[in-house]
Amino acid sequence: MESRARTSVVLGDAPLTISDVVDVARNGATVALGARALERVAASQRVIAELASDTRPHYGVSTGFGALAKVQIPIEKRQQLQRSLIRSHAAGTGPEVEREVVRALMLLRLNTLASGRTGVRPVVAETYAAILNAGITPVVHEYGSLGCSGDLSPLAHCALTLLGEGEVRVSEDPHAPTIPAADALAAAGIEPIVLAEKEGLALINGTDGMLGMLCLALHDLGGLLRVADVAAAASVEALTGTDAVFAADLHALRPHPGQGASAANMLRVLEGSTLIQRPREGEFTRVQDAYSLRCAPQVHGAARDTAAHATGVAGIELVSAIDNPVVLPDGRVESNGNFHGAPVAYVLDFLAIAVADLASISERRTDRFLDVSRNHGLPPFLAADAGLDSGLMIAQYTAAGIVAELKRLAAPASVDSIPSSAMQEDHVSLGWHAGRKLRRSLDGLARVLGIELLASTRALDFRAQDPEAGRPSAATAAVHALFRTRIPAPETDTFLSPTITAAAEFVGSGAVRDAVERALGTQLA
Repeated sequence: MESRARTSVVLGDAPLTISDVVDVARNGATVALGARALERVAASQRVIAELASDTRPHYGVSTGFGALAKVQIPIEKRQQLQRSLIRSHAAGTGPEVEREVVRALMLLRLNTLASGRTGVRPVVAETYAAILNAGITPVVHEYGSLGCSGDLSPLAHCALTLLGEGEVRVSEDPHAPTIPAADALAAAGIEPIVLAEKEGLALINGTDGMLGMLCLALHDLGGLLRVADVAAAASVEALTGTDAVFAADLHALRPHPGQGASAANMLRVLEGSTLIQRPREGEFTRVQDAYSLRCAPQVHGAARDTAAHATGVAGIELVSAIDNPVVLPDGRVESNGNFHGAPVAYVLDFLAIAVADLASISERRTDRFLDVSRNHGLPPFLAADAGLDSGLMIAQYTAAGIVAELKRLAAPASVDSIPSSAMQEDHVSLGWHAGRKLRRSLDGLARVLGIELLASTRALDFRAQDPEAGRPSAATAAVHALFRTRIPAPETDTFLSPTITAAAEFVGSGAVRDAVERALGTQLA
């Protein structure tokens, strides 16, 4: 997905934003710790240092973890306690997680360290920042997190790198070999850390993986929502439908913000089109289009409003300090349950539902292009020579197969729970799982929207063969021109898979949105 680069993100001076997360995760933006942040970190570490010599047990400082919290650990074994915590919790398995997700979760953990609520030494936060800035990416695996005490296993794999252990990547090439963390740190001039009291716990006790995936997903979905409006408008046009139902006064009767924004986008995209059916005195025009055309603003708008809610949740999480226990401003060290991933897990699941429905209504619009009883004068399956050619018949199968998968992925992860840690952690969020499936869902949505635009642009070629049919709007003509840079006009059947891939790339890269906005001379809502 497309993004815009920035050079540096300073932690501790201002709240972290979704754009900050994207810049560090995808664009190699560096991170720095503000002076006030380092002061807060040092102050909270002094509190932990005092507790370390106390004879009373303090969770995470002088005790074991989880169900072993009642076990008192002698002073001479506490470095080993923290080291053993990281090693034992780095228990992931399965496919490797994407570099951008690992960088996002590392940034978010560093953001919590910079809050001064975790009790780590400044050198721990500074080393974490140095690893990010050196482009060293720990190997994190798909399976391991339950989203209970946060994303323990993924974060433990990252913390292992601070110790000079485990495997990392130093290249953006996913096919490049991994190397030992110790070698990567040495090459970058970074000294491994020997953890002190509570530091191991502070490095792994957060919702950073699921939050990182939420931030990246919201960024990507923002672009896809605009493309969905463009695709729906282009389908209305190429199917010679009406734009009357997108009028602002109609949507003011049901003033959901997202619905109004989507309808306004569709009207702008269709401005100037003479393919659209508009009432003329003495002429018959279709009174109503099918729901997949007429109700697009209602469906797209509901998805927009769901994304707005999720953005609000992300905003709260981005200014949160999540650890257990935490060092409070008055010096108290208190256990808490803020690491539970439910708030993030819920909205990740909400978004997966919205994404599945966006793809579902898009596929229905694609299907209308292919059926001569519903496509208003277009050839069967948009084939250049129907019968000899199959046109986009199987492209619709592909879209339908993706939609079927997205419906399955829309089943929420957050309603499930598998108890762990000898029933101490007896209710978990599974937010990591919700994030993983949402990433797959967004990829599927881009492909389905690409297939819909493939159909509408091909339909414009057939409409152009009739001089009486009318002409497209400037915006849809720009999309058509973009597609023709890589996808030929329909003459006879060609290898369709690369065509579908190209269409999906036009969607996911932001090229479709950019082409439309250039044609309109303004940004879409």
